[in-house]
Amino acid sequence: MRRLQGRALVAGLAIALVTLAGCTTPETEPAAVTVSGEPGEAPTITYVTPLQVDETRTEQIWPGTGAELVEGAPVLIDFWLEDATDASLVKESYSSNPTAMLLTEEDLGTDLYETLRGQQVGARLLQVSPGSGSGASDYPTVTVVDVLPTRAEGEPVPPVPNLPVVTLDAAGAPSITPTGTEPPTTLVAQPLVRGSGEQVGASDVVTVQYTGFAWTTGEAFDSTWSHGLPVSFSLQDVQAWAEGLVDQPVGSQVMLVVPPTYALGVTDSEELAGQTVAFVVDILATGHPEQAAG
Repeated sequence: MRRLQGRALVAGLAIALVTLAGCTTPETEPAAVTVSGEPGEAPTITYVTPLQVDETRTEQIWPGTGAELVEGAPVLIDFWLEDATDASLVKESYSSNPTAMLLTEEDLGTDLYETLRGQQVGARLLQVSPGSGSGASDYPTVTVVDVLPTRAEGEPVPPVPNLPVVTLDAAGAPSITPTGTEPPTTLVAQPLVRGSGEQVGASDVVTVQYTGFAWTTGEAFDSTWSHGLPVSFSLQDVQAWAEGLVDQPVGSQVMLVVPPTYALGVTDSEELAGQTVAFVVDILATGHPEQAAG
């Protein structure tokens, strides 16, 4: 009888544990946030406001298919940032130009660094973060981030005789071999890689990587690759670039051979006065300020 009573006790305890487990309150699931939209376009984000956010969480909306991001190297992103208490837009880059930063925790901050680390070019990412408690950002945020290329991507174009040969290092930074010939007397815009993105307009703000070289020596005199980050500027500020890059598609790499009859704008230098120069330009993005204003 004692053995039977012991078995009955064990069975009763098991039933009690199952019943208790069925009555346990489940952990609260994070509120749903959905992201829709096509690559290259501003996203549409849907969630119930005010969104309750206790800790930062990230989600890969779709993976990238390009190069993996490199620690300490440049990263170029488009972003859409909302105040999650009422879904109001705080800031976005799709209507202007993307943001270039270094892939470091110091440059990006902990949350965005962790979101981007290990991702590939082409990825779309969602980051939901609680308020930081620092005044203007003391509210939860929902951010969508698109990872853009930091070098030209497209179909190689066969080289053209009488133009310098371009060589790229592993990161994509160019160098040139001088031709030893007299330079052209008119502006030359020769695609080296033809991208498949949006075409550049004459009044656009372009985001580029570039290096400028002296035609005679092939020596570089200015380069975003050595400065560390891509740059954005209005084509209207540099006549030669406006003429040479107009209608070129994003993703292209273009050689611009600029005779001394053109002012070099931001790259003007006394040492280059009277010289022909060659730029190798990677077109990463283009924005239309008149549309953004509208």
